[in-house]
Amino acid sequence: MNLIPWQDKPNNCKDVLWRYNANPIIDRYAIPSSNSIFNSAVVRYKDSFAGVFRCDNKAVQMNIFAGFSKDGIHWDINHDPIQMKAGNTQMIDSDYKYDPRVVFIEDRYWITWCNGYHGPTIGIGYTFDFKEFFQCENAFLPFNRNGVLFPKKINGKYAMLSRPSDNGHTPFGDIYISYSPDMKYWGEHRCVMKATNFEDSAWQCTKVGAGPIPILTNDGWLMLYHGVINTCNGFRYAMGAAILDEHQPDMVKYRTQPYLLGPSELYEQVGDVPNVVFPCAALHDTEDDKLAIYYGAADTVVALAFGRLSEVIQFTKENSL
Repeated sequence: MNLIPWQDKPNNCKDVLWRYNANPIIDRYAIPSSNSIFNSAVVRYKDSFAGVFRCDNKAVQMNIFAGFSKDGIHWDINHDPIQMKAGNTQMIDSDYKYDPRVVFIEDRYWITWCNGYHGPTIGIGYTFDFKEFFQCENAFLPFNRNGVLFPKKINGKYAMLSRPSDNGHTPFGDIYISYSPDMKYWGEHRCVMKATNFEDSAWQCTKVGAGPIPILTNDGWLMLYHGVINTCNGFRYAMGAAILDEHQPDMVKYRTQPYLLGPSELYEQVGDVPNVVFPCAALHDTEDDKLAIYYGAADTVVALAFGRLSEVIQFTKENSL
């Protein structure tokens, strides 16, 4: 079995990342109730793959669903949303769930998502088998989005990136890091990275948010993220990369001035929310120097892009702000 899905780089491609030639890999109507399936997270699981998927139904109610795949490309998504049991709290009600991330830490798979509790905040849960799920205390007060856990403890504590926001379609946002001794109580909030000045790098001048789970490299934590510009035609989302210090990840060592992947294909430009590339998961094979990135396209479908991990790191270092 391949550790990650893969497709070789086309001969005529001059970019660091390239798209899977059969994108999108998950259609908006992949389950009977769905209006759209996007901004979803996958991990390696046993000898195959598992994931948590954002599926908005035809009433445009947002919820998360489990799914499985043998190759990381063709997915069977459960038709019913995840039903949470009580984890470290009895307070597991929520108005909505969307934009999940998934990471294995120590002995279980942890899920974070944007959770509706008097506005958007960061929900936390865990599973051992992607069949039974347990919900924990919300990490933060409303309003917050893009909660992304690190795959290992840092200085003995769990660490999470997030983007404090507002209750609307946020026209601002910076990335922060917070720490927890127990996945219940969070503090030590530090600013990691702010939106840029328009003159310095316009594609990320409105807001930025963490994407997939950070990847530990010899240079530090590779953080793929989305950046947003507010154009005369509305928000435009693209993907960039940053390298954070391994032991002090609120220190940004490098950050891409140009984006790595922007909305240029029809399925990225046309959909429920046009012009969106929104990365939520990345699988990597360090030995073979391979990277597979799952991203939501136009808030409608799931797409896949590939790259060489070493080339993404080199690009980030050579094209840093």
